[in-house]
Amino acid sequence: MGELKQLSGQDNSFLEIEKLGLPQHIASVAIYDQSTAPGGIVRFKQILGHLESRLHLSPLFRMKLHPAPMDLDRPYLVDDEDFDLEYHVRHIALPQPGDWRQLCILIARINARALDLSRPLWELYVIEGLGEISQVPPGSFAILHKIHHSVMDGASAVEMQAAIHDFGSEPRAVEPEKQRVVHTPPTPVELGLRAYVNALRKPRRIFNLVRRIVGQQNMTRRLPQAERGVAGERKVKTRFNGKISPHRVLDSITLDFAEVRAIKNEVPGATINDAMLAIVSGALRKYLESIGELPEESLTCGCPIDVRDPSERGTGGNVIGFMGVMLRTDVADPMDRLRAVHEAAVEAKADAQASDVRIPLEFMEAVPSGIMTTAMRVQASLGLNATPFNTMLTNIPGTSADLYFAGAQSVEGFGIGPLVPGVSLFHTATSVVVNKKGRMLLSFWACRDAMPNPDVYRQCIVESYEELRGAALSPVEPK
Repeated sequence: MGELKQLSGQDNSFLEIEKLGLPQHIASVAIYDQSTAPGGIVRFKQILGHLESRLHLSPLFRMKLHPAPMDLDRPYLVDDEDFDLEYHVRHIALPQPGDWRQLCILIARINARALDLSRPLWELYVIEGLGEISQVPPGSFAILHKIHHSVMDGASAVEMQAAIHDFGSEPRAVEPEKQRVVHTPPTPVELGLRAYVNALRKPRRIFNLVRRIVGQQNMTRRLPQAERGVAGERKVKTRFNGKISPHRVLDSITLDFAEVRAIKNEVPGATINDAMLAIVSGALRKYLESIGELPEESLTCGCPIDVRDPSERGTGGNVIGFMGVMLRTDVADPMDRLRAVHEAAVEAKADAQASDVRIPLEFMEAVPSGIMTTAMRVQASLGLNATPFNTMLTNIPGTSADLYFAGAQSVEGFGIGPLVPGVSLFHTATSVVVNKKGRMLLSFWACRDAMPNPDVYRQCIVESYEELRGAALSPVEPK
């Protein structure tokens, strides 16, 4: 038996959230122009062969969960002795005429379904029939790739995507897999012994963690109020902070990356993420105002931050912290809002730096998984919500060059994040390069009950972007 990899406390938390009826996988959607492939066409059989030749580049392709006896400890990852590539890779087509709306509806239906936790935690759908999507070349196909968050965060997913993509239409030479050794799963006795040893370590971990938390609180009290950030209590509640149904809606808007960069440059020190937050802020303000539900106080956005040490790169799993940024939805002027969002982001980053953002991760390591499960279920049954955010935004950095899959060039691509208890609207900003030109795709994933009209919210995003672009980049009239 090889070395066992056990899920971390944070990894396992995604499995616990899923027990509440909220699928906890992340996903990517990409559209490919097959005319760039050798011969001008990519057949499904070629896709299967392409993936099979690269499975060994990421061990997670073939690993599945192996629970501890009676769930006394967190699960382990083991080789799937019965791995079946054709189970994980599916081939479907859009109904005619195959337009963008139909693609979004189909992806929303598929992505709303949870993964089979008894198999390796990913699925890949090849979708053909995109005949009426004007912004992509004729004959293009889409790929939806679902990966469970318990084994991979956004940063790790980028690494996994790199394994199956190339920087040219001719696939790179990949050294064939050496003879594969499938390790025998651990016995219940072995896992029981490991659970016993891990349980003995918990009290000391909890004691050390409490000391750090007390020290952290003392340090935070010494900070000026302006430097404490906004993470913590959520002051307002919107339609996106209630019960979440099983049904989902999805859409994505393509922005010019150079324009987004020019917009953020109009505010000294502002970042691309600040600009995206300001666009989301403007869209939420418009949407909620149109239905008479805009709160007087600002909404708060949760932003995941990667807190990995360099030594943790390439290890898979999750090492994620969060910061809460005031969206300043209470500010009407788009440029004033961008400045205010930038100031709020600076405060949130200062708070994250002043505090130990890894403490929540270590808390999940120290507390027995059974207690975490019970706490989540009690919290859900009482209608309580520990998430201090109204919505979420994650920024996924892309590559600086065009990407190809089995010779087909990627011409669109965006990510999808999971919904968590009390937050039924998730935004993802994804930067991509197409024909050496940068694009920024802003996608949203939402509960259909909370957002029954995604086309309206899409238009709110477009108008928010256009207003901010007009205010930031319009030429100044001579006096």
